[in-house]
Amino acid sequence: MSASGARLTKIVPPMVVILFLIAMWWIVVVKNDSAIFPTPWQVVAGMLELGQDGTLWEHIGASLLRVGSGFGLAFLVAVPLGLWIGWVGGAYRTLNPIFQMLRPISPIAWIPIAILWFGVGDLSPIFLIFISSVFPMMVQTTAGVHTIERRYLRAAANFGVSRWVLFGRVVIPAVLPEIIVGMRIGIGVAWLVVVAAEMIALRSGLGAFRPRIPNMDSRNAGNRYDLVIASMIIIGMIGLMLDGSTRLFERLKTVRWRYVR
Repeated sequence: MSASGARLTKIVPPMVVILFLIAMWWIVVVKNDSAIFPTPWQVVAGMLELGQDGTLWEHIGASLLRVGSGFGLAFLVAVPLGLWIGWVGGAYRTLNPIFQMLRPISPIAWIPIAILWFGVGDLSPIFLIFISSVFPMMVQTTAGVHTIERRYLRAAANFGVSRWVLFGRVVIPAVLPEIIVGMRIGIGVAWLVVVAAEMIALRSGLGAFRPRIPNMDSRNAGNRYDLVIASMIIIGMIGLMLDGSTRLFERLKTVRWRYVR
């Protein structure tokens, strides 16, 4: 199959599904003659209306900055810690139960503590993003170390390589695909959490975004469901782009060997 044909097989099926869902949405709204729920075209018009509002891009930038800060800190902590816990048996036995106890706690449950510790400002959502994304990356990195095929380690041992060379030339390249999976999970949760945190504790960002439209505020936003759904779609599209940007790491030469079929 040619390169263009391969691209079409990746693009066409999801586009067909999306168009089908939009058509079903349109038919259901028209058939029910709903005066509340908007049609897809009304939502598109709402998105254009939001785009004309100058504050939208400022709020998007504020949310992305917070996600980048919190996720970057989580990456710097989670990956080295996950490698250490996965490589050192004593560290795994000691710390893993603690992290497994903290991991299921919803990031939203940390909001009161974040406000108490950091106040109402940028530090609170950054802390929540850190908490929400550090555990998926750390657990995935640890699991990646544990699932390394022993033949790689035995082959390195046969050449008499040192422990540090073994760790840098064998362990880390073998774990990179798992780290990328953890990054994809972490960035998705981080984007979800930043919107929730901004709705509660901030006046900037997509979670706190209110268009400059007459009579449009938190009390009567329900009168403009087209803008509500348009905002939801914008959030989803940005989340999709964040996931896609993370998947670009899969194309690195040190990672692609795990995806060869």
